[in-house]
Amino acid sequence: MNKVNIAIVGATGMVGTTFIKVLEERQFPIENIYFFASAKSKGQKISFMGAEYEIEELTESVFDRDIDIALFSAGGDISKKFAPIAKAKGVVVVDNSSFWRMDPDVPLVVPEVNASDVYNHNGIIANPNCSTIQCVVPLKVLDDAYKIKRIVYSTYQAVSGSGMKGIRDLEQGLLGNPPTNYPHPIANNCLPHIDVFMTGGYTKEEMKMIDETRKILGNPTLKVTATAVRVPVMNAHSVSINVEFENAFDLDDAIDMLSKSPGIIVMNDSPANDYPMPLNVSGTDEVYVGRIRRDESLDHGLNLWVVADNIRKGAATNTVQIAELLLQSR
Repeated sequence: MNKVNIAIVGATGMVGTTFIKVLEERQFPIENIYFFASAKSKGQKISFMGAEYEIEELTESVFDRDIDIALFSAGGDISKKFAPIAKAKGVVVVDNSSFWRMDPDVPLVVPEVNASDVYNHNGIIANPNCSTIQCVVPLKVLDDAYKIKRIVYSTYQAVSGSGMKGIRDLEQGLLGNPPTNYPHPIANNCLPHIDVFMTGGYTKEEMKMIDETRKILGNPTLKVTATAVRVPVMNAHSVSINVEFENAFDLDDAIDMLSKSPGIIVMNDSPANDYPMPLNVSGTDEVYVGRIRRDESLDHGLNLWVVADNIRKGAATNTVQIAELLLQSR
């Protein structure tokens, strides 16, 4: 496989530093790599594959050099401004912010679900919301088999989803200090409030899950609802998914299909207390599924408990997987 030139935008952030780790672990074929961040990080040193690099300030001119793929994780405003600049200079951008996700001209990709959409890009590819990613991996398997009619999401999202500010709020809250990031204490508490409230009472996080699920599964009229909750867990999101199918299903067949699907690990031995938990999955790249059982209140209903590392599979790893698909098309 030919080596390529890679840029990381937002190299000092939580996801940016995980980009570096995942690229190393997966032995991504890199010829040259460049690290960009804000002016305050300019000149800092960063280690990659045994070599030391200097972080450069992100400016409009940094993409003048030969760069094949840029991995962005620096927020929506940065992506709005700099992704088109990079694209205009021949760089393919894989963006982690929410800015491009619902753009009809930008593919929204989870490689286990809709890998072929990568090849329809026009210079920018969007990485979905972390909670959406882990949900659609098993849902795609079930949708192909039984056709999904309706989805109800209830999330239990770790503070790492808010970056270092969220982690500090939990750490300091456990010491008895007041929050500086969340509107209420997160220590020993649950906040049914992620991102801003929107018209109709949903939060922006909930609407992301609804809209992105429809786009990724290719069903703009799919019935989806969500309640997103921040919980006092450091890392790895959990989601309770209630799904209703158009068609009848055999429970054992559904479990077997999930067990055999790429990127999924089934932990479903409830009598043995074997089910996915954040403590077990943090630091991994797979989507873990357990508590698989019929919803007896519906003709064709199923309950799933889905857990994944939101910084890895929910952000950095999924982005690198998209970049790997781009390599296959070169």
